[in-house]
Amino acid sequence: MPILKKEDEIMADKLKNRKVAILTADGFEEIELTSPRDAMQLAGATTHIVSPAKEMVRAKKGDEWSLDFDVDVPLDEANPDDYDALLVPGGVINPDKLRVNEKALAFVKAFFDAGKPVAAICHGPQVLIDAEVVEGRRMTSVKNVRKDLINAGAQWEDSAVVVDQGLVTSRTPNDLPDFNEKIIEEFAEGKHAGQHA
Repeated sequence: MPILKKEDEIMADKLKNRKVAILTADGFEEIELTSPRDAMQLAGATTHIVSPAKEMVRAKKGDEWSLDFDVDVPLDEANPDDYDALLVPGGVINPDKLRVNEKALAFVKAFFDAGKPVAAICHGPQVLIDAEVVEGRRMTSVKNVRKDLINAGAQWEDSAVVVDQGLVTSRTPNDLPDFNEKIIEEFAEGKHAGQHA
């Protein structure tokens, strides 16, 4: 077992007793799921991959298919009330599949309705557009999604990470260190009064 520095010990308890749903379909960018998931687990969180797929979801690394990941809870059986926070990884294919899935959109919207923190990176905010939860919110994303967010009423910024009342968004895998740090901070704070649809 690795020796923890004092800061690591403090971080290890930050998300203790927190359950986080990671909503994804096939075609998510691998590191946009694994990096935040590992950071949250190190901070003490329990994470579940929730997916419209029943057993496995497949990741991509850029344009290439990569690893398969076990689905912990099929979306049909997932209850947003069981979770304290939500993560939506990006990738090009994954958000495109989720944004036309009514159950996925209802799942996302439930977190906003309850004031729970939500994080999305890269193309992930596309799902939030179709869940109709971005109007008036400060956000960022990969540049390809900038116009979509602006057209949906979001205030888009070209920043590594943007936090708005429990909503954490980021641009690309290069921003993961900042994204992960803010996820842990916001998820640890819990419900936010300004986090709503």
